[in-house]
Amino acid sequence: MMADPTTSPGSAPPAGLCDSCVHQQLVHTTRGSTFSLCRRSRDDPAYPRYPRLPVLACPGYEQREREQPR
Repeated sequence: MMADPTTSPGSAPPAGLCDSCVHQQLVHTTRGSTFSLCRRSRDDPAYPRYPRLPVLACPGYEQREREQPR
């Protein structure tokens, strides 16, 4: 099995659409794990708090603005 070249060892696996969504919040635990929290879940129970990754389709997806390089 080949390693995924898009991730580095120790990094979180790709979260699909969540990685570029304004509603994503990364939650880091004291044990070194990282979870993708959907902030839409706070107001709308139709959205799971921690969606199963990778998310390939989501009706609430809103693309986050890209940061401009300095």
